[in-house]
Amino acid sequence: MPRPLPARKPPARSSGRANAKADAPAALTEKTLAAWPPPELGEHSDKEARGQVLLVAGSYEMPGAALLAGVAALRTGAGKLTIAAPARIAQGLSFAIPEARVISLVESPSGGLAARGIEAIGHLAARASSVVLGPGMVDEQRSKSFVARMLPLFCESPMVLDAYAMSAVIDAPFRQPVILTPHAGEMAHLTGLPKEAIEEHPLEVAREAAARWNAIVVMKGTVTFICRPDGTAWRFDGGSPGLGTSGSGDTLAGLIGGFLARGMAPVEACGWGVTVHGRAGEVLARRMGPLGYLARELPGEVPALIHQIQTRPRTRRR
Repeated sequence: MPRPLPARKPPARSSGRANAKADAPAALTEKTLAAWPPPELGEHSDKEARGQVLLVAGSYEMPGAALLAGVAALRTGAGKLTIAAPARIAQGLSFAIPEARVISLVESPSGGLAARGIEAIGHLAARASSVVLGPGMVDEQRSKSFVARMLPLFCESPMVLDAYAMSAVIDAPFRQPVILTPHAGEMAHLTGLPKEAIEEHPLEVAREAAARWNAIVVMKGTVTFICRPDGTAWRFDGGSPGLGTSGSGDTLAGLIGGFLARGMAPVEACGWGVTVHGRAGEVLARRMGPLGYLARELPGEVPALIHQIQTRPRTRRR
């Protein structure tokens, strides 16, 4: 077992089952998703009924992260997408994703987001069905300041924190719905634990982190675990080795944000995001080979996968 998380992080308040940590994680399968269907839409519903994703992402060095996450969010069927990005990349994103509204934010000297840029998006707090914050961010300290100012403004919107935006967990447990999406290296950075220990015991580390930070943790890896603060967990074993590629995590963050915007509960949005992300990798691996497909190709497989899962007949018992 790895050593406990550092004591500087205070424990979260207990939220339920005291013995949940002793339970084996449930398998995350398409049967699981059948019990978590997306909210039904009326025949005449429009984009307003499918929610609005606010994506705050990108930097001068990594503009593609915002592109990948944004397209992924739209591929889930979310109704609207607003991207808030540093000024030097905002116009390029508006051409790359013409379906999105793009807001230009004040840049930090490193080409990332300056905390005072919050002023340009604060008015969206009442409209955002979900927030995805972090893909492509640079400069950890400035990102942390940005997140600290943004969290209380968007306290009513479920939020996905990815990449450097997750550094906000160092200070205190969250008081609002938050999803964290670390891989082993990021979890090592956040906790101070050796990466090797996390790779050896990912479920235990994710469960403790979820409880300490009062957040849902999506612990990414060859096997992905989704853990709630009360210790309840799910395990996803699917996917393809090719998913370990640049931009894959940005795509997953966008998928989860899109499903949140459609009205799913946070755990359900994580389950759908992780599953269709993994299944998309499997589809591309069969068509192209196990390695070499790109993160930008994953979102294109998502609408068909959602449709297949929703319409697949359930096996009858004999």
